[in-house]
Amino acid sequence: MSAEAVGMHMPAVVTLDDVAAMNAADPNGHRYEASPEGVLSVMPPPDSDHAMIASRLFAWLIIAGWPAEQVLQAAGLRIAGPDGDGGRIPDLSVWRKPPTRSVWAAVDDVVLVVEIVSPGSEAMDSVTKVREYASAGIPQYWVVDRDSAQTVALHRLGGAGTYEERARMPLAWLLQTAPADHLD
Repeated sequence: MSAEAVGMHMPAVVTLDDVAAMNAADPNGHRYEASPEGVLSVMPPPDSDHAMIASRLFAWLIIAGWPAEQVLQAAGLRIAGPDGDGGRIPDLSVWRKPPTRSVWAAVDDVVLVVEIVSPGSEAMDSVTKVREYASAGIPQYWVVDRDSAQTVALHRLGGAGTYEERARMPLAWLLQTAPADHLD
């Protein structure tokens, strides 16, 4: 479909309900997200390497005792902004208590979000989402690079309301530790 054809069918303002409908209707598994400023992003479907990394982190948290209903894959988060709300879908989110059932859950009880970098998402995961998750007050943000070591950068929200990198290590090393060593 051409950009002109898509543009003719797009609403002037894309709401989170529109984004949710796009996610539900996409037959190819793309993820649609919107920034609080209203910028629409389309992410490619995760590949098998991406899924394996997410599964390893999920299993690590569950085996360590986090309840399954508090460790969610691809759950939508409502990210408030000065001019409206955006919606992001991190690869993994960890919660103090299970979120209320919603397409776009409030971030009040989020302890950690994890993004696994995919080809083309480097700037989004390393710049844009860092700023948005920090402004939303999410205490920790981890980014898993898809380099040969699957390097994980662990960021913690600092006093200035921005993330500070606390550690950087291969995923295999992280999985040899206890989640309690890294999460409050």
